[in-house]
Amino acid sequence: MHAARKIVPLSNKHSLQWVQNYTTRTKIPIANLSKGAKGSAILATNVMRSFFDNGLIDDARALFDEMPERDVVMWTAMIAGYTSCNQYVHAWTVFCEMVNNWENPNAFTLSNVLKACKSLQCLARGGLVHGMAIKLGLEGSLYVDNALMDMYATCCISMEDACSIFRDMKEKNMVTWTTLITGYTHRGDGYGGLQVFREMLLDEAELNPHSFSIAIRACAAIGSNTFGRQIHAAIIKNGLGSNLPVMNSMLDMYCRCGFLSEANAYFYEMSEKNLITWNTLLAGYERLGSKEALNIFSQMESDGFRPNCFTFTSITAACANLAVLNCGQQVHGGIICRGLQGNLVLANALIDMYAKCGSIADSRKIFSEMSDRNLVSWTSMMIGYGAHGYGKEAVKLFDEMVVSGIRPDRIVFMAVLSACSHAGLIDEGLRCFESMSNYNVTPDQEIYGCVVDLLGRGGRVEEAYQLIKGMPFKPNESVWGALLGACKAHKLPSMGKLAALKVLDLRPNKVGAYVMLSNIFAAEGKWGESARMRKLMRRTGSRKEAGRSWIEVRNQVYSFVVGDKVGSHTEWAHGVVELLILHMKEAGYIPDLHCLIHDLEDGT
Repeated sequence: MHAARKIVPLSNKHSLQWVQNYTTRTKIPIANLSKGAKGSAILATNVMRSFFDNGLIDDARALFDEMPERDVVMWTAMIAGYTSCNQYVHAWTVFCEMVNNWENPNAFTLSNVLKACKSLQCLARGGLVHGMAIKLGLEGSLYVDNALMDMYATCCISMEDACSIFRDMKEKNMVTWTTLITGYTHRGDGYGGLQVFREMLLDEAELNPHSFSIAIRACAAIGSNTFGRQIHAAIIKNGLGSNLPVMNSMLDMYCRCGFLSEANAYFYEMSEKNLITWNTLLAGYERLGSKEALNIFSQMESDGFRPNCFTFTSITAACANLAVLNCGQQVHGGIICRGLQGNLVLANALIDMYAKCGSIADSRKIFSEMSDRNLVSWTSMMIGYGAHGYGKEAVKLFDEMVVSGIRPDRIVFMAVLSACSHAGLIDEGLRCFESMSNYNVTPDQEIYGCVVDLLGRGGRVEEAYQLIKGMPFKPNESVWGALLGACKAHKLPSMGKLAALKVLDLRPNKVGAYVMLSNIFAAEGKWGESARMRKLMRRTGSRKEAGRSWIEVRNQVYSFVVGDKVGSHTEWAHGVVELLILHMKEAGYIPDLHCLIHDLEDGT
């Protein structure tokens, strides 16, 4: 037995000579390497694997190229090494070299190259490997079948091919079941994933922590707290209640289902926590816009956990949602102190945060200083410009992005159209809308809603209506809602009545549409119809959601709700409103009360 020795990086290209010297020093009885002795190949393969494990990809390749003879194990090790280092194109290239050298792959070779095909999202190459597996009689191998199923589940538009492989498998293990559940869950079909998990339980297949974790993720995907609790009970029954990855998955499920009180209770009951645990809870609070996210972040640092990029992304988003500029600036300082300012995802989050906190200049500064930008970077900056009314800047940025070689997607067009709408840039917005076909982006309901809003705000309501009539699909409630808002703004009761009726036809409990119709009928003197609309609205049991505003003053966040009379800050707000009313009267402003028949009963 020879003592293990630390493999050090090669300082030159003579890798084969280095392996020969290594065998001589350790006195391993290996024949002349030039004759391709089996022992030499085994040692060289192990050294190659060690290089890949340590990220020394070039050294592994140099050693591989210098081997005079290569067997299937060495070829497979090279393909597996590239795949493990996310060098999927190189893995495929080596596989092609292997086939061209008339070396038949084995089951392990095919399973590794199928992983590369999956990661490359290349169904065509995966199909070629499948054909080779059939030709070589390897289709029945558990390793190959599991890899084929994973590849088809990832690369195909449906789960049909993956399920076909699954049904034909004579032997299944827990990896097989978990792969199929993962395939359904990752494409958003949580019900499909849970159905497979149920079959797995009925088949009495072996369960492991990953099986439960992916089943919990399926519950989170469909927002089913009920199914999640049932799986939670099964986890305890199977003795995995204290498994940290499983506990983290359970915590994530409660957060994603919106049950933060249960998530919080579960968090404090956990016997063990790691950074993922804290990040999961923090992200849960951030998604629901809770101020508690800031407290969780502070508590995490107090407990000695060092935040990572994911932590900072969540807390930055929390600051953006709450519009707390001071906290956001402190988080930005923490990012710089830890040397993470070059992280692309964090930079994008900071752009969004500063824009939402009202500091568009800081957003632009971060954007300008970025050495690398992706589609999210450009989109975040455009959305920020649009929210601040800088429509021309958003359009200019769109043109710069296209020149830089980044193709716009649906979200980009929505951002530009919205910016143009708020800035009154109708022609520029229409130009962007008409250019969508150049980038293979097909307008959907939301895009059409943006264009209707763009035309409506600019007073071109009839043109907006004609656009709706010419849509290639039936307009939804948001499209008609955009037209309804335009009719209200430009006092077009006839068309407004049509739009309101269309909205109610699609969404009978839409409070705003009832109010709009009631006001139109009242303005026409049809008080009976107006009262009927109010009566119908009350029957729905719906109330218009009260708007909430907040402002940060001296590091303190104050929130305001319509009709709220609790808190000393509301007295200050009412005082300011009375002062504004006084100034408005002095300026000679006459309010337009024609369409504002206010009814406290429905809260509008």
